[in-house]
Amino acid sequence: MEDTQSVAMLMQSTTSKIQQLQKAFAELESHRAITLNLKWKELEEHFHGLEKSLKRRFHELEDQEKEFETKTRLAQQLLEKRQAAVKAKEQASLERLQEKRDAAVFAIANALEKPRKLSSEVPVVQSDRGNEAPGTAEKPPDSVAFEGNSEDIKNTVESGNLEVTYPELVKLCEDMDSEGLHKFISDNRKNLAALKEEIPYAFKAAASPALLVLDSLNGFYHTEVPNTDGKKDSNLLGLRRTCIMLMECLSSLLSDLDDVSISAVISEDIKEQAKAIAEQWKPKLDALDMDASNGNSLEAHAFLQLLATFFIASDFNEEELSRLIPMVSRRRQTADLCRSLGLSEKMPGVIEVLVNNGRQIDAVNLAFAFELTEQFSPVPLLKSYLKDARKVSSPIKPGNTSPPAQTEVNERELTALKAVIKCIEDHSLEEQYPVEPLQKQVLVLEKAKADKKRATEAAKPQPKRPRANSAGQGPRVTNVAADMAFYPRVTDRYLQYVYDRPYVYPAPADNHGPSLLPPPTYNFSPSHGNYFGNGYQYQASYIH
Repeated sequence: MEDTQSVAMLMQSTTSKIQQLQKAFAELESHRAITLNLKWKELEEHFHGLEKSLKRRFHELEDQEKEFETKTRLAQQLLEKRQAAVKAKEQASLERLQEKRDAAVFAIANALEKPRKLSSEVPVVQSDRGNEAPGTAEKPPDSVAFEGNSEDIKNTVESGNLEVTYPELVKLCEDMDSEGLHKFISDNRKNLAALKEEIPYAFKAAASPALLVLDSLNGFYHTEVPNTDGKKDSNLLGLRRTCIMLMECLSSLLSDLDDVSISAVISEDIKEQAKAIAEQWKPKLDALDMDASNGNSLEAHAFLQLLATFFIASDFNEEELSRLIPMVSRRRQTADLCRSLGLSEKMPGVIEVLVNNGRQIDAVNLAFAFELTEQFSPVPLLKSYLKDARKVSSPIKPGNTSPPAQTEVNERELTALKAVIKCIEDHSLEEQYPVEPLQKQVLVLEKAKADKKRATEAAKPQPKRPRANSAGQGPRVTNVAADMAFYPRVTDRYLQYVYDRPYVYPAPADNHGPSLLPPPTYNFSPSHGNYFGNGYQYQASYIH
């Protein structure tokens, strides 16, 4: 502001300066020896023109300064409103969290208090023979504690604070029946979202929720799942998804407790049992191939979830744990798992590994999750992914343009385009990377795919109709059952895997060449068959 005032004062003094210059010019003209070509009138007009130009420019700068101050003031007011809104939301979240913690502490205190009351109030009746009367024997502390928890749950349900859709869950947890829990979840796999909400609360009815979850892990590797119609593998995958979901539900229960309550649930003995299971699983992970798992390894996910749920990650090497992250990079829980395991500082190295292995979309998702987008710029990574996909899709030899090969090439490029578009939309990158050109390419490839399909169907030979007088001349009937047994179904030879998650992108498994098989999908049998873990679908970022 002081600079503006000084400029204004200098401009006001221009008139006096011109007058002084006029006097000097007149004096000069009176002493001249020769005639000057310039006249004072021309000089005066020139200086007045400069003065007007300076004043006009000065006023324009003043107007721009006022406009800038107005915009700055409005932006400051908007920022203050947003800060106030964020603080209000934080305060509301803290209040809700405190209410949940208080309720959990109160429930645990009641559960601990009731065994004492029962032990002090229930008399021990002696019979004539000095033995205790039937039904009056003292129960184990764990059983009494569990009865108190079950009664708390019933009271809460009766008061209307919680609507329990599956009371069987409470009963199974009450009985510490891990096998029954597995079967119940498998039978109700279509309602996994509702189950996952109720299981943490049902765990409160268990004498030891942590022990119940550990018991549920017994069949993760060693139990042979019955082979029903060739669906042994799908049953095992469903069982493993259930194990992961139960560990996640236990973590959800622990997140609402304070440190003292968590120590009561996850005791040192429980930690030792969990560590023993982890030590048994760890050697089996050495045989896993990062490219083959394609960022969706259930074995690696279960191992990391076990360490996070039971707080035993500090007993294992961080470098070894970080090498497992690329095997689960497509699962939606990956970011939370890394934070729980204390691997946030290792993420730049993990993202670098993903980029070098042609999984740029996984790298972009993790870069956003850990705020590393300045180090790993998303748009160049997505463009590199598309470039690699087109390079892999290009025929190796110019003459290798058979219809099946070209169809596979188009399908792979179409999948890559859809994955990139989904990633752009998920992270709001439309301004940096417009999706319109990509969508046009998708339409072209889909049209070519549809045309190819119609042409293929039209070229199929039509079956001949049987003649009316052809009785007795039919083909020889062979042993159909034996033939069917000798030639297994395609679905039995090549298992199809389905992932239920919010972002799905079949990224290339590696950079070495195109795969000859389409992206795998899961088909599950009635036992664990159509079970999708936690019911969460993942397209370009994380799967369950």
